[in-house]
Order: sequence, then structure tokens, then C-alpha cells
Amino acid sequence: MSGEPVGQGRDIPGVIAPPPLIALLAVLVGIGLDWLLPAYVLSVLLSLGVRVFLAVVLIGGGAWLAIAAERGFARAGTEVKPWKPSTALVTTGVFQWLRNPMYVGATAMLAGFAIGFASDWTLVTTVGFALAVHFGVVRREERYLEIKFGNAYRSYVLRVPRYGWPPSGAR
Repeated sequence: MSGEPVGQGRDIPGVIAPPPLIALLAVLVGIGLDWLLPAYVLSVLLSLGVRVFLAVVLIGGGAWLAIAAERGFARAGTEVKPWKPSTALVTTGVFQWLRNPMYVGATAMLAGFAIGFASDWTLVTTVGFALAVHFGVVRREERYLEIKFGNAYRSYVLRVPRYGWPPSGAR
């Protein structure tokens, strides 16, 4: 760590884009590709009932994670938006099990949407969303939080997995 703030000398992580915008892009590209190059894989492999069930579980679980994380940030009085300064390190609630519940939740909701609407390409672009968020948001946030909160953040990283797996101690 160089000690330099990540956001070009400012107290921000310097994320590539707001994660909801990245998610919207994944949905729009997925739907566009479904229209241009329909694959029909999900609609052939999974019945409507199974797709609806999986969609409800994934969207519901993802929303629960995101809302629980947002409430944790509100209780701590820190900013939810990753392009704004953090004022507190939140390590309680859902954050005691995974460091990035909002991004895990968003990924689950995207997958649920894709499965529910049999949008094969949106399921594929969900992988792109996850990679963009990992490298363009999460990794930048991690550098920022380590600089801002030092040993408290490093200790947290050793105890709590990034996305709920692998078990603690893995970056």
C-alpha cells in the first residue's frame, strides 16, 4: 500500500461507475442480446414454475441482503454510495458474515431476474456484472478502506470473507 488515497487524492474509493448503473447495463445488454440472438436455454431447461420459484428465492434473498446492508450503513451513519466518502467501518449485522452483501444481493437479484424471465443472455451478462463490480468497485473500495481504516479493516478482512466464501482468512 502506497498510502495514497485511491480517488486521485480525494477521500473516495474511485469506483468505475455506480453499481446500479452497471446492473442496468447488464440487463439492457442481456435483453438486447436475447432479442438479437435468442437462445431459449432457460425456457427449455426449466419449467415456468421452477423459473418463478428460483426467481422469487434469488430476488427475495438478494433484496434482503441489500436492504440489511443498507440499514447497517444507516445505523452507522456512513454513506451507502461507494463513490462518496466512508465515515465508519461497518462490521456488524450482515457484515459479520460477508463483506459485500449489497453486491452479492445485486448479483442474486440479476440472476433471479434472468431466470424468472428466461433471459439467457442476462444470465450471461450477470457474470460480466459480477466481474465489473469485483474489479471496478470492490477491489477499489478495499484499497480505500484499508488506507482509511488501517488495521481495523485488515483485521476485518481476516475474519470475514469477501462474498461469503471461502471461509475467513482469504482475501
